[in-house]
Amino acid sequence: MDRRKARTRAALIAAAQRLLAGRHGTEASIQQITDAADVGFGSFYNHFTSKTELFDAAISQALTDHADLLRRATAHLNDPAEVFAASVRLTARLRDTHPQVSKILLHSGLPYLTAGQGMPEHALHDLQAAHAAGRLDIGDPELAVACVGGALLGALHLLDARPDLDPDTAIQQVTINLLRMFGLKASEAHHLATRPLPDLP
Repeated sequence: MDRRKARTRAALIAAAQRLLAGRHGTEASIQQITDAADVGFGSFYNHFTSKTELFDAAISQALTDHADLLRRATAHLNDPAEVFAASVRLTARLRDTHPQVSKILLHSGLPYLTAGQGMPEHALHDLQAAHAAGRLDIGDPELAVACVGGALLGALHLLDARPDLDPDTAIQQVTINLLRMFGLKASEAHHLATRPLPDLP
């Protein structure tokens, strides 16, 4: 793909992500999408066959980008259980650190919790690494990922709907609950859920 085509595709995906962050983003017309991307209407079909294909690509890219951020933020951690806990906490803080990604997940995230790429793939890797090290007991890996994704999506929804909630306390509780579900004792789960948190790059 030449640079011009790559820029056009990236502009369409970025425009779709901005629209998806709105509550009715998927209702946008192709003309509205190309206007938001500042590209010609005909350019759309050089890259995507439908709005659905574009929105799928936009959500997938958002999940993949966030997973890359998590990998870089936790690369210095040696305990796989702490890596998992930090990834959970950083993802639950998306409303404050990356509000557009948070909104995309809130409005469109449920069907992508079991996708084989992006954040679900990252969570699967973290869980399997912690299981292999004897730190967490995850049972069926795909079911474990679904449980983590559901908990995170639920937490994001609640924090969005309840601005009165203290986000740090809520995120710690979600992390502790997940760690205990995967076999850690309450004291160790609390320790990992309250460790200093790395910054997202």
